[in-house]
Amino acid sequence: MLVLGAGPALAQPYPVKPIRFVIPFAPGGPTDILGRAVGQKLAESLGQSVVIENRGGAGGNLGAELVARSAPDGYTALMGATSTHAINPHLYARLGFDPVRDFAPVTLVANTPSLLAVHPALPVKSVGDLIALARARPGQLTYASAGNGSSNHLAGVLLCLMAKIDMVHIPYKGSGPALVDVMAGQVPMMFNNMASVMPYVRTGKLRAVALSSAERSKLVPGIPTVAESGLPGFEVRSWHGVFVPAGTPGAVVSLLAERIAAIVRMPDVLERLNAQGVELVGNRPDEFAAFVRAELEKWGRVVKASGARAD
Repeated sequence: MLVLGAGPALAQPYPVKPIRFVIPFAPGGPTDILGRAVGQKLAESLGQSVVIENRGGAGGNLGAELVARSAPDGYTALMGATSTHAINPHLYARLGFDPVRDFAPVTLVANTPSLLAVHPALPVKSVGDLIALARARPGQLTYASAGNGSSNHLAGVLLCLMAKIDMVHIPYKGSGPALVDVMAGQVPMMFNNMASVMPYVRTGKLRAVALSSAERSKLVPGIPTVAESGLPGFEVRSWHGVFVPAGTPGAVVSLLAERIAAIVRMPDVLERLNAQGVELVGNRPDEFAAFVRAELEKWGRVVKASGARAD
């Protein structure tokens, strides 16, 4: 009966018109690069145009709200991220959407682990060294971030909470300026994405201490994780996934998930994005939904502990 019931939904051809793929950030950033790579291949796979639309603002909230309020017909999709669906709901007092109720998760596209990097002058070569130094100098060590409530800020908060250490957060207006000051020695450390940090690690301007992912990355297998370096359970990853408005037919959600999962396994896509430190995933809608709920709960605790607000 369930199979027969799905028939009418699949009987209608899809897609019969262009799909709007909303990127809730400005062009040129990691979400935009990933969204365009997936969008191009999705258009080829479906035989229909996929129109990329950048709707930046309010940390991704404006683009997410636009999609949440769109018709649930499969013709509007969002490249959501950690910020839009896990951090911002706790950071902003008012959102124009509910991250769970207003969306149907399609698939987790990619994870990008952060790298804890320090200035070479800091006498730290491991997480254990950092914890020992921070305990010897409570409230004296500082770490940089892209701003209050950013993922690299909250990674630092989580490290301090789990290690029971006291370090001072120095917020910047973006990861770029923060990274410049870490390399200059103005601030001794920060978490940042691998693609941004590794070129400077290779030239000796920064020292890689540990990855924020649960397991070592196949892209840099020689770098240990924070979890294996004395803080089991520590895991921070910037992630991106596709969402459509709640109420979108299940057959359409399943088709999109299937096609996108195939796209992120294509050799040319893997080669291009792995080179930028991106680890591609592609999972089922139910798996992605469970992942989003867990991330939402986790970052709620960390945001509360940080005291950060974005209003």
